[in-house]
Amino acid sequence: MSGKDYVEKDYYKVLGVPKDATATEIKKTYRKLAREFHPDANKGDAKAEERFKDISEAYDVLSDEKRRKEYDEARSLFANGGFRAGGPGAGNYSFDFGDLFSGSQGGGGGGGLGDVFGGLFNRTGTRQAQPRRGADVETEVTLSFEEAVDGATVPLRMTSQAPCRSCNGTGAKSGTTPRVCPTCVGAGTVSRGQGAFALSEPCKDCRGRGMIVDDPCTDCHGSGRASSARTMQVRIPAGVQDAQRIRLKGKGAQGERGGQPGDLYVTVHVDPHPVFGRKGDNLTVTVPVTFPEAALGGTIEVPTLNGPAVKLKLPPGSANGLTMRARGKGATRKDGTRGDLLVTVEVVVPQHVTGDALNALEQYREATASDDPRAALFRAAKGA
Repeated sequence: MSGKDYVEKDYYKVLGVPKDATATEIKKTYRKLAREFHPDANKGDAKAEERFKDISEAYDVLSDEKRRKEYDEARSLFANGGFRAGGPGAGNYSFDFGDLFSGSQGGGGGGGLGDVFGGLFNRTGTRQAQPRRGADVETEVTLSFEEAVDGATVPLRMTSQAPCRSCNGTGAKSGTTPRVCPTCVGAGTVSRGQGAFALSEPCKDCRGRGMIVDDPCTDCHGSGRASSARTMQVRIPAGVQDAQRIRLKGKGAQGERGGQPGDLYVTVHVDPHPVFGRKGDNLTVTVPVTFPEAALGGTIEVPTLNGPAVKLKLPPGSANGLTMRARGKGATRKDGTRGDLLVTVEVVVPQHVTGDALNALEQYREATASDDPRAALFRAAKGA
């Protein structure tokens, strides 16, 4: 993308956020749009894929504080693509700063406003084409509860910009090669003397590439870049939690001119489990017990996730909601140790009682008639 396009594109409008939007607002809006227009959710829809690329490009700039500042300054200073200067004896002249911004878009290469003003007072220096870091890529994955606890290797399909396969990134049609730009002799920049100083600016004939494509590639139309879909196996670490965002360094889009690849950010979604829950590194489970077990105590068996059941000692007089702990039966932590399994007791009250059980309960009620569990409640109410 040329510097002029970089300046003229309204990334705030692309994401639908105000210019004073916070980083959190930008991230939230991007995630919503990325899910809506992701190629995997719109198979065969070219417009959705193009929209997804525009959204990713806008987020790539606005999510980076430094690049967003440069972009805002560029929009403010060079919105019209030009700069004028003049003075006594020097004459009036104009030149296009558009492509000077191309170096500020990768995060890993040089360029930006510093190069603009640095070149103004450099008599002999030329601005060489800088390596450009590849864009960061975001995707999502859904794991089962067990995979999130134990970790899993999952396939991820991603779409990003990469060197065009048809021309190997040269931009020239198969069977042809670009030629060295005669204006800048392959440097990509030219120096223009003006009064007491010289200005180094991108060559307009080759747009700063140093090469001229006479017969453009029919797939990338001479840009050397194309949309690339790839599937890669990604290891999700054990103990990952729902909505957690994982960064995989160097797994994003490929860089340009030897630049480093971007990073891959994976947002993880975890399906719920019918029996177990999650509280940090601990797993949770609710276990029903009978009234005699709660009253008299005993040993109860408790299921674990992907392992044999454990036995816990239930103390006599256990109240409904009592929580016990089975150590080391929870989720895996970063250091390899495991959290605990928190077991909550739920006393089961029978819906229908007949026969011997009914007679036994009647006898129990008579035997405990003097023990009114609400007596303390009424005494406290009267004293209040």
